[in-house]
Amino acid sequence: MGMSDYYRALREKIGNQLIFMPSVAGIIRNEQGHILFGRKHGEPHWGLIAGSIELGEMPADAMIREVKEETGLDVIPERILGVYGGEERRYTYGNGHQVEYLTIVFACRVISGELDTENEEMVELAYFPENQLPPTAVKYPKEIFVEAGGEQAHFEMSTMPLVKDRRRP
Repeated sequence: MGMSDYYRALREKIGNQLIFMPSVAGIIRNEQGHILFGRKHGEPHWGLIAGSIELGEMPADAMIREVKEETGLDVIPERILGVYGGEERRYTYGNGHQVEYLTIVFACRVISGELDTENEEMVELAYFPENQLPPTAVKYPKEIFVEAGGEQAHFEMSTMPLVKDRRRP
């Protein structure tokens, strides 16, 4: 599908300027436990199957939509693995568009479909074992790639000291 009408209109107004982009990404495993990555047309780097959340769209629905568009697979998001943002999630696309992602990463289970390696979104799709992941365009913490990562969602915090709650004595 490419860029939505909303983001296209936004880009027409602000050009390549940095924008904040709520997004989703999925950890999708095959029967061997390997993780699915894709490489978009015109982009040199690999990435998780991911995309932006559209206006009015629920994050889990965005995950289902993005996986279908980019891979041909039908999935169920089963749980949130982590939520990530900040300067380390900035990326400049080949066309110059700058984004800073706030990404909800889901563990997804494939329920049907066949991997479609010839689609509008991706030029290449491949599964990688946990110990041989490809370099990615956007950085993710290693915790989300470990299959036995536990039930609790992972997140990062800055190293800034927490501000004391002023309402308490």
